[in-house]
Amino acid sequence: MTDELVLIKELQHTSTKEKAFKQLVNQYKERLYWHIRKIVLVHDDTDDVLQNTFIKIYKNIDNFKNESKLFSWMYRIATNESITYINKRAKERDISVEEYHKEAVTSLADDHYFSGDYIQLVLQKAIATLPQKQQIVFNMKYFEALKYDEISEILDTSVGALKASYHHATKKIEEFIKNHTD
Repeated sequence: MTDELVLIKELQHTSTKEKAFKQLVNQYKERLYWHIRKIVLVHDDTDDVLQNTFIKIYKNIDNFKNESKLFSWMYRIATNESITYINKRAKERDISVEEYHKEAVTSLADDHYFSGDYIQLVLQKAIATLPQKQQIVFNMKYFEALKYDEISEILDTSVGALKASYHHATKKIEEFIKNHTD
């Protein structure tokens, strides 16, 4: 039995759930943090979404059916929580999701948790111009180096559609960078 299967069994058993959940958090919190951070951009917002993600994982682990990897299932939850958070914040401010992203990127330069240089900021601005799905696909492929089949499992999208999204995203990013770094 693999380590993941053992962890899942422990998570789904009442006597071992708490201990197993602490192990799960320790094992995945950094990867999930950076996945969420690439979507929501702001550190404090990322912490909120990460906490919501782990709450949802904890509450729903008994419904996990082992039809995908635990990692993929958690990433799907984190992605959905991130999108929900952004949509909610944009709606509260009565602006589009695209405008919300652009504002978040603009605030990155003042974020003491952002350690990127000028070109990283330009790249983030370029990513912010992409449709939300292309942003997520680009971040997962480029920054997280996930394979298309892993992304397909997380986003429940075909590999072909993901390749097309990534291709379009890279072309748009290249064009943006050409026009903004002269």
